[in-house]
Amino acid sequence: MCVPSSGSPVHSRNGTLRKVVEGVSQPVWLVSDTRRASDIQWFREAYGAVTQTVRVVALEQSRQQRGWVFTAGVDDAESECGLDNFGAFDWVIENHGDERHLEEQLEDLVAFVHSRL
Repeated sequence: MCVPSSGSPVHSRNGTLRKVVEGVSQPVWLVSDTRRASDIQWFREAYGAVTQTVRVVALEQSRQQRGWVFTAGVDDAESECGLDNFGAFDWVIENHGDERHLEEQLEDLVAFVHSRL
């Protein structure tokens, strides 16, 4: 199951995401756009080994070539860099501009998910 998240819904005031997924069994949990270590920790505690963490990284130069410009107060906020020192992710996808390399990495991830279904 893929769960889109924004901000920190696992720990939001009403815990909406937590209420939606709690007790639901899936062969793989891919949670997109997780922004805080506490969100990942909750999924790992609730679902263990079926939780797969995916980090997408890009060199600053690659991001700038795509039009990104650093904005103080936004790009250095916890919601943007709170996982920079998180530790080991199950998957690290490098998006540095090499389309073939990106495709290969995504194919590996999709193959992994299919192997768990």
